[in-house]
Amino acid sequence: MPFITIKVLEGKTIEQKRSLVQKMSKVVAETFDVEQDKIFIFFEDLKKEDYGKQGDLALYLENS
Repeated sequence: MPFITIKVLEGKTIEQKRSLVQKMSKVVAETFDVEQDKIFIFFEDLKKEDYGKQGDLALYLENS
């Protein structure tokens, strides 16, 4: 059973997430030769204050 975690900045719509789940499930099912009902996809919505890059919190970086 594949378990997939997607970390993404908060603000994606339900429609965007649903579309991604549908597309990823199809690709994973074909690639791993597994039924789609065996695939689990989890979203972790991140806030900019919850991660850093370039030596600072992303909250403080322009164009993050």
